[in-house]
Amino acid sequence: MDIIGYGAFFLTTALIFSFITLGLNLQWGLTGLFNVGLAGFVAIGAYTSALLTTPDTAGRFGGFDLPILVGWLGAMIVAGLAAAVIGVATLRLKSDYLAITTFGVAVVVQLVALNAQKLTGGPFGIGFIPRPFSGLAETPLLFNLANLSVVTVVMLIVYFALEHLAKSPWGRVLKALREDERAAISLGKNARFYRVQAFAVGGAIMGLAGAMQAHFIGFIAPDNYLPILTFQVWVMLIVGGSGSNKGAIIGSVLVWAIWAGSGALTSILFSPEQQARAASLQIVAIGVMLCIILLVRPGGLFGDMPRRRLAAAPQQKPAVDESSAGS
Repeated sequence: MDIIGYGAFFLTTALIFSFITLGLNLQWGLTGLFNVGLAGFVAIGAYTSALLTTPDTAGRFGGFDLPILVGWLGAMIVAGLAAAVIGVATLRLKSDYLAITTFGVAVVVQLVALNAQKLTGGPFGIGFIPRPFSGLAETPLLFNLANLSVVTVVMLIVYFALEHLAKSPWGRVLKALREDERAAISLGKNARFYRVQAFAVGGAIMGLAGAMQAHFIGFIAPDNYLPILTFQVWVMLIVGGSGSNKGAIIGSVLVWAIWAGSGALTSILFSPEQQARAASLQIVAIGVMLCIILLVRPGGLFGDMPRRRLAAAPQQKPAVDESSAGS
């Protein structure tokens, strides 16, 4: 039973990471927006939901004690609006310049969370965040399975919605902007308008992930949203395959399995005094896996599926015109 309970806990955490990876896949895999500030949008969603749903606390803004679903919806709206505002200001930049700008935004958000104590609790964070199915907390197996079921249902809704958007005319415009911006603009498409939309929707999904993680753990602090989060999610997308929603989910589960497994292994192999240094081996393990994936499958596990189908299709020889052949 303990193994089943831990498996449910593991999958819940991995699926929450999958939300962030899906948002990044919409921004980068579908639209080509190089966002390395995703930790900031996750933090915005987490703090927004926490402020809306926690009980009133003296000396801190918020404490509206609203239902959890309202907190999740508020997290999506606030994170999406923040992404839209940032997108309007920054999406005229290209590639590495956009990356530097979005990274700066994430650092600013983390510093605000660290220093705005009356709003975010400062370095002490926000506790007593209501958890779904808190009445089952005394039975870890049922509690973890119940949370896994909720996260899975929301994941399926987001996944099929993104699949529908990717196949819709809106999604085809985003792909056209990614592949050949000038050609798309020549057909009358407003590149900036569509990019801001994609950036905002991706930011909203990241905000939802932050909110779900906050309520699943019950506590948030600024240290949860350091740049290492951005590194993890980018590796998840690269391993799964950029441009594939299925790859984003599977890559998240796989990378989180290696991250959690390497952490458990270091705790077994090293003494408590050495575990702080040995924790860096988790990053080494992820880096080695990333190198292997890029060498074996440069497009990720699922990123090159269309090319593989095209390559695997039988090549038909051109028919020879009999009349011309006879002449």
